Amino acid sequence: MRALGAMSGALILALALACPAAADFAAGRAAYAAGDYAAAFEQWLAPGEAGEADAQFALGTLYVNGEGVEQDFAEALIWFEKAAEQGHAGGQYNLGLILDQGWAGMPDSAAAAAWWQKAAAQAHAGAQYQLGLQNEHGWGVEPDIAEAMRWYRQAAEQNYASAQYNLGLIYALGRGVKPDTAEAAGWYQKAADQGFIEAAYNLGVLYFKGDGVEEDHGEAVRLYRQAAERGHIDAQNNLAGMYALGLGVEQDFVLAYMWATLAADEEADYAEQNRAGIADRLSAEQIAEARRLAADWIPLGPPPDWIAE
Repeated sequence: MRALGAMSGALILALALACPAAADFAAGRAAYAAGDYAAAFEQWLAPGEAGEADAQFALGTLYVNGEGVEQDFAEALIWFEKAAEQGHAGGQYNLGLILDQGWAGMPDSAAAAAWWQKAAAQAHAGAQYQLGLQNEHGWGVEPDIAEAMRWYRQAAEQNYASAQYNLGLIYALGRGVKPDTAEAAGWYQKAADQGFIEAAYNLGVLYFKGDGVEEDHGEAVRLYRQAAERGHIDAQNNLAGMYALGLGVEQDFVLAYMWATLAADEEADYAEQNRAGIADRLSAEQIAEARRLAADWIPLGPPPDWIAE
């Protein structure tokens, strides 16, 4: 699902920016924007077969997502490869994803890396991020944290949130570098500003502790809430604690119980114990109200595509 989401985002970007001469491609772009994927496919097929790289890339994406056609990764690979061989960075990136994941055959991380290198040379942030992952974890290459950081930094400097978060994590944990929570906080902040919930949660922990940043319980609450409202269970549990203790927020045991209940329902560590302690401070009526709030709670919605990368 991570890779599929990334590909959908890449298609939208291509449609917004590409302006090929072929009228059929423009008509396909309009059909796609209107949600008529079958018409988009019909409009893109002729220019794709004629060698238009943007149309080939778009056809590949339709096959990946099963939009207007049956989902078919092997067919998507064919179209992405046609675009990639013409130097289309999005085609190179998506071809690498299919090869790396083995969606159209056996996984081939080395071949994926070769295509990502080509896309990264064109400043494709997603490809730079994928090369960072490969080098950090040793997927198809020897692990090399310095090389991973080099790729992550290139993507992060293009505001690619997943790369910003991974840089923050490397600095926070001292993976191959001297731990530097101030540097970690800076990268977490950039990712959190884009709605990356894991970054918001980790940054909240740093503000709570005063680690790498000035201690600020109000800011910790804000960041925990940012993540909690999108369903981050540890952020929900921590937010419950902040309400129970009145740290950075007005003390409110009903809201504390509500957030602890949401965390406990997803089996967050220590959430049950936290909720039991909070319950001792509430009447039966207040507990009923907190449970009603928890039952009625609806998350803000799915995060951007890159959140699960």
